[in-house]
Amino acid sequence: MSELPPLNTDTIWAIVNEEIDNDTVNKLLWYYLGYRYDQDLNQWDTKEVSPEWQEAYPEPPNFIESRPATVKLTRSIPKPNKQLLKQQLGFKGYKIGEFTPQQARRATAASWLLSYMKEAVVNK
Repeated sequence: MSELPPLNTDTIWAIVNEEIDNDTVNKLLWYYLGYRYDQDLNQWDTKEVSPEWQEAYPEPPNFIESRPATVKLTRSIPKPNKQLLKQQLGFKGYKIGEFTPQQARRATAASWLLSYMKEAVVNK
């Protein structure tokens, strides 16, 4: 996979502020979900992907375009981490009627990645 930005709060803000392209947002999610592309076999390697994701998505989904994949992503965020964008970063959210489904899905991606960051620190 091509060079990804570091997983830090600057990257999370860049996702929310649409400073990182959709393709890179997807690649970040795929990477931290465990998807790896095997260039030699020309296929996705899912041995690091959790069984529930492997079963639903044997190939990584486009989270920005797929509502069902984003819903699954939202549901996979542990309940205590659901508000991390607001609590940790002070994200105020989008105003009703002024945001697009793409922005909402990017916020979900940012929220999931922030939760991943927190869980990775807790589990070290």
